[in-house]
Amino acid sequence: MRQVWRNCHAATMARGGYSVIQHAAIVTRGIRIEWIGPDSARPNTPDAQVHDLGGAWVTPGLIDCHTHLVFGGNRSQEFEQRLQGVDYADIAAKGGGIASTVRATRAASEDALYVSARRRALHLLRDGVTTLEVKSGYGLDLPNERKMLRVARRLGQTLPLTVSATCLAAHALPPEFAGRADDYIDEVARRMLPVLAAEGLVDAVDAFCEHLAFSPEQVERVFKVAVQLGLPVKLHAEQLSSLHGASLAARYGAWSADHLEYLTERDVLAMALAGTVAVLLPGAFYALRETQLPPVGLLRHHGVPIAIASDLNPGTSPALSLRLMLSMACTLFRMTPEEALAGATVHAARALGLQATHGVLAADMVADFVAWDVEHPAELAYWIGGDLPKRVIRHGALVDMEGLA
Repeated sequence: MRQVWRNCHAATMARGGYSVIQHAAIVTRGIRIEWIGPDSARPNTPDAQVHDLGGAWVTPGLIDCHTHLVFGGNRSQEFEQRLQGVDYADIAAKGGGIASTVRATRAASEDALYVSARRRALHLLRDGVTTLEVKSGYGLDLPNERKMLRVARRLGQTLPLTVSATCLAAHALPPEFAGRADDYIDEVARRMLPVLAAEGLVDAVDAFCEHLAFSPEQVERVFKVAVQLGLPVKLHAEQLSSLHGASLAARYGAWSADHLEYLTERDVLAMALAGTVAVLLPGAFYALRETQLPPVGLLRHHGVPIAIASDLNPGTSPALSLRLMLSMACTLFRMTPEEALAGATVHAARALGLQATHGVLAADMVADFVAWDVEHPAELAYWIGGDLPKRVIRHGALVDMEGLA
């Protein structure tokens, strides 16, 4: 059945900017957009159900292209300790940090992980997110990585969200492999990835390339297996130091390289050549009180698409609002509201390999969009927090937010 969504203005994001259609109408059929343009040029659809959007601004559904949504427990007490002056290294030495999340995640049942992850996913959905990525990486062994990825799949099956599942088994060294990083990389590459891919649980493969995680050489061993399995790659890179992980990612045609505070121009050029998206994570920058800014000017200059994501995780970015990340991207990284919105729509879609179906308002694209009760799309980044009035349409159907409580 056709549906017409009219009495609105559309920020289509079709060319990486607002690409505005004033006094717009959208015709949907099933889960796709059939037509979009000025209401005055709308095709005749006498059988269609008509929705009056009351002058709202319509954007593509927001896309959170980097989250660690599934985890056990939380680390609020560590947050408090750090603010009281306790060094993170001391916290980690006493079993805190990522090790504490690994213990909690391993101890939690699949159902318990689903319940807590669903609660966090609903925060994002109510914020206008219709597509998100979920990484594993707090299991660090085959049964628990599988458990996390099964929860990611379940979220996509039970909520009005498109969920992309990324295997981040090469996230940190599990305690049983202490001092044996190469052996653990062998476990990830030779055993875990082939099994999880064969079970249909993996859409992409990620790793953490950093001095406190894994070297470029170790990451490359994971990437080689991913390529053999036909899986795209992405990478946590250049967050705390420059190891040129972004260049490695680009060499493997990565969908994205993420964080990037210590990115060099050499890395930027490699990403531009490969078409790799730069995913910036202002929540982690804020929570860690970083001072090294990602090189937004270099990324702009060389035409690298910039995406913005929440990095929702229990340790360094407990962020439940992607729209707040847009505001932070403007304030902390000096991006414009237009760039920030592009970063959570068109460029975020590309960072998940979904650019053919998501991220812009155009004919034949998936009918995921949000009708915002605002006077201009810049307000999505302008307002700090709060719940902007909105209607969320996913796959051509209005989402019943109250029914999801």
